[in-house]
Amino acid sequence: MSHRAHRLRFRQIHLDFHTSEAIPGIGKAFNKKHFQETLKRAHVDSVTLFSKCHHGWSYHPTSVGQIHPHLDFDLLRAQYDACKEIGINAPIYLSAGIDNAACTQHPEWRERDHEGKLHGASPIEAGWFITCFHTAYIDYLCAQIEEVVDLFPDCDGIFLDIIAQGHSCSEAGLAVMTQHQLDPTCESDREKANQLALQRYYQRTTESSKKGNPDRPVFHNSGHITRGQTEILDYFSHLELESLPTGGWGYDHFPLSAKYAKQITSHDMMGMTGKFHTTWGEFGGYKHPNALRYECAAMLAYGAKCSVGDQLPPNGKIDESTYNIIGQAYAEVEAKEPWCNDVTSIADMAILSAEACAAKAQRDGHASAGPDTGAARVLLEGHYLFDVIDASMDLHRYRLLILPDDITINASLKTQLENYVQQGGRLLLTGNSGLNSDGEGFAMDIGAKHHGPSAYEHDFVLPIDALRTPYVNDPMVMYMRSQRITATTGQSLGDVYDPYFNRTHEHFCSHQHAPSQPEPSDYALGVQHDQTVYLAHRVFSVYGAYGTVPLLEMLHKVVDLALGQRRTVEITNFPSAGRVTLMHQPDKGRSVLHLLYANTINRGGLGRNAVEVVQDLPAVHGVTVSIKPPHPVEKITLEPQGESLPFTRDGDRLHFDMPPLSCHQMVVLQ
Repeated sequence: MSHRAHRLRFRQIHLDFHTSEAIPGIGKAFNKKHFQETLKRAHVDSVTLFSKCHHGWSYHPTSVGQIHPHLDFDLLRAQYDACKEIGINAPIYLSAGIDNAACTQHPEWRERDHEGKLHGASPIEAGWFITCFHTAYIDYLCAQIEEVVDLFPDCDGIFLDIIAQGHSCSEAGLAVMTQHQLDPTCESDREKANQLALQRYYQRTTESSKKGNPDRPVFHNSGHITRGQTEILDYFSHLELESLPTGGWGYDHFPLSAKYAKQITSHDMMGMTGKFHTTWGEFGGYKHPNALRYECAAMLAYGAKCSVGDQLPPNGKIDESTYNIIGQAYAEVEAKEPWCNDVTSIADMAILSAEACAAKAQRDGHASAGPDTGAARVLLEGHYLFDVIDASMDLHRYRLLILPDDITINASLKTQLENYVQQGGRLLLTGNSGLNSDGEGFAMDIGAKHHGPSAYEHDFVLPIDALRTPYVNDPMVMYMRSQRITATTGQSLGDVYDPYFNRTHEHFCSHQHAPSQPEPSDYALGVQHDQTVYLAHRVFSVYGAYGTVPLLEMLHKVVDLALGQRRTVEITNFPSAGRVTLMHQPDKGRSVLHLLYANTINRGGLGRNAVEVVQDLPAVHGVTVSIKPPHPVEKITLEPQGESLPFTRDGDRLHFDMPPLSCHQMVVLQ
């Protein structure tokens, strides 16, 4: 694993400039003084500036690419010098995976699928042309990168965007497959060719980015840090976690992404949100200032620096309203920085990522709700301290390991888990997790016999009293198919009730599924055995997809049962929308408890038009905290206010009452 090669600044701007050739007067209103004063008022300390956009135009004189046809001066140089003059860092952006101008001149550089269809927009659609990394486009891109680092040798990094490779049967792609004896009619062979193209891309563009300076930062943006794909991290100097809540990611995507990224590498990282009401490329769209205050506070709470995406208008005049909004968030970030640098997370448990472990698990990226997302939501809403890991990481750091829904067990993972349990670790398995790789029987002794998947598309559960929510004492519907189990040496956690039948044209009842039969089936909803708890349903996927509150409350009790001891941090009177993290600053000898709260709501139409927004930041009263600190504590303060907080001791735990909190409060254990 690479060592940290680059220290990020806390208050960054990603300044998009994807600008059509049909718009005149590019950069005509740029004014250095206005640009500088606006950034300074907004407390900005780094701005990613554009060399080349998705349209394919360069924003500086170029002997390699094509300058925007309506730009008659060196806009990038003007912006760069303006930033450097006032101590603001200036990384430089180039679009890599999209280039409309180049693909118009070289249509052979576009991705083309095995049926001959071009990836991206058709010639009569508004949209982007996707480049193929098998082709000579890579030579063109690397020449552009090298030109930029020659022109700006002191730039603060290279940002390369849209790094992906589809199944491309371009002429060059077919030649690569022939060279490597791959069959283009075979999907798995086309995927192997994809990986060859991506490896070529990473090697060549990283080498070009570091020309003249081997320590120059470089980041390759794919919009998602794919869990389990750590082999590419040697090509990165840091991580930027793109996650625009209002753009379809939602407010639970960033915590999941950050909790994994924090564990995979020593690279510094930042979160990337946007100033937009929706997503990238929106002119005239603004968030409420409270939204950015909350989003930036969340980045700090999860151990990241901050980046806010903006889009510069074609005339080059920076938008004052945008930076007035950003400034409110960044003023608070600046005050909080001393307690947020060089932190490590403290966690009681970890989610072993289904995306990383299970080849067929649903990717929990932009706007999805697979096993990882569902598990993270359950733990976030229960205020648990947790990390997200893959199987290459140290399992023994955690008291409890959660395998959500889709992690079947091969020989290697079985050995790891058995060793983990032998050394005192505890397991929570759900759905298909824990089964042998072929789906036939459990790979480990969980105190139950496996009878295969249920014949019913849904069924109902009635848990034992200790796991039951107080207001539901009848069978509760589960919206996905279960595994059939009967307890043997383990303790049953409750009963499964079967429906009368699946809904078909031959028999159906009412508007949705059939009701439960009055008597329980012979099968258990779950089992506890020694240090393992197993639930027969894909409960995290169910919760991620349906959000049923009684299930959530049952799962919190199941997690506590599986953990088997008190949590490090226990909080009362904190709403489920509250978020809790505990970070350690080893160099300072202190820990920082972060409490976050915002009222997130959906606005706009249903489905694709719904936008999850933050407008109000109401104060939360009466929150109490009990914590077992990771080190001796003599003083507790509220920061950045600098106010002492009274506390009491009870054995190895500390107890304190929080004053009313709004948005974000750091509690520092000195």
